[in-house]
Amino acid sequence: MAWDNSRPVPWKRLMREWVIYAAIMSVVFLFVFNGDNPAGAIAGVLVSGPMYLGLGWVLAKIGYQRKTMKEMRTAQASAGDTRSAGKRNKKGKKGNDNPDEPVARVVVPSSRTAGGGNRPQSKKSRR
Repeated sequence: MAWDNSRPVPWKRLMREWVIYAAIMSVVFLFVFNGDNPAGAIAGVLVSGPMYLGLGWVLAKIGYQRKTMKEMRTAQASAGDTRSAGKRNKKGKKGNDNPDEPVARVVVPSSRTAGGGNRPQSKKSRR
């Protein structure tokens, strides 16, 4: 990916993410440095803001863009709707003929799962 000045920078998203991070870390540092002076740690969190925004600006200009939570949820939901791993196709094999569609893996029972059959024998009570 090459540098492109025309690419937009999601300033609102970057600011929101950093404010959430700063709030959480400030509360954590207040609890960690309970008896001590947490001013240095909180100053470090505040200094991280311009560094985070600068790195986000550079990454946006070279074309990196993370998916939003909404995009990840819709992709996951659509993948779950189209799976047909348990169905058999015309040839009697599991899965379907579309190689692009994900196929769920079948877990074989073992001694670590409930289907292993290697459960220890119960001790008989002495009477």
